Amino acid sequence: MHILVVEDEVALCDTIVRSLKRLAYSVDYCYDGQKALDMLSVESFDLVVLDLNLPNVDGMKVLKTLRQTDIDTKVLILSARCEVADKVLGLDEGANDYLTKPFHLDELSARIRNLTLRKFTQNDIVLKCSNLSFNTKTRKADVNDEELSLTRKETGILEYLMLNQGRPVSQEELIEHVWDSSVDNFSNSIRVHISSLRKKLRNALDYDPIHNRIGEGYVMEEKK
Repeated sequence: MHILVVEDEVALCDTIVRSLKRLAYSVDYCYDGQKALDMLSVESFDLVVLDLNLPNVDGMKVLKTLRQTDIDTKVLILSARCEVADKVLGLDEGANDYLTKPFHLDELSARIRNLTLRKFTQNDIVLKCSNLSFNTKTRKADVNDEELSLTRKETGILEYLMLNQGRPVSQEELIEHVWDSSVDNFSNSIRVHISSLRKKLRNALDYDPIHNRIGEGYVMEEKK
């Protein structure tokens, strides 16, 4: 999942970003509202973690501007404004969740997990494809209860393909949802990560659940 963290407290922002990256999310970040609007205008994100007290452009303005053209991207407000009226306003303006500071990183990750799974109309914490399981809480994959050793990028690719089982996912779509803004769209690293993931899955499952449909993209399917 591709997440944008917008938080002007640099230390807090960096802590959130490190925590989410350890969970194998693709994360971009910025410290002010105008930069957030700039990034949202040119990139696709699955979820935005949004502070309200931002320099240059207030977080509520960022939310209102985003919702003028985008009703699908999930927004989780993260704010020290804890009055009921502030929460009601944020939710009425289009936020999907509201978490007040101070907070625990485990609660933040749980709320993010809930929102991203809801986006893909997936309610189960554990995703399955044949004997392959992916736990969206622990961010671990296993085959017949044997944990697979995956890199952060392999984990992100696997989760996204399992959420979209049976549907072709293009390389461009994977870039949007699994990589951060530093990736080069023409980089060969994407194919390298997918090739490595497929090799690990073949060894564990005795078949390759990921197929490359020429001209369409990568499809994850159960063994037939």
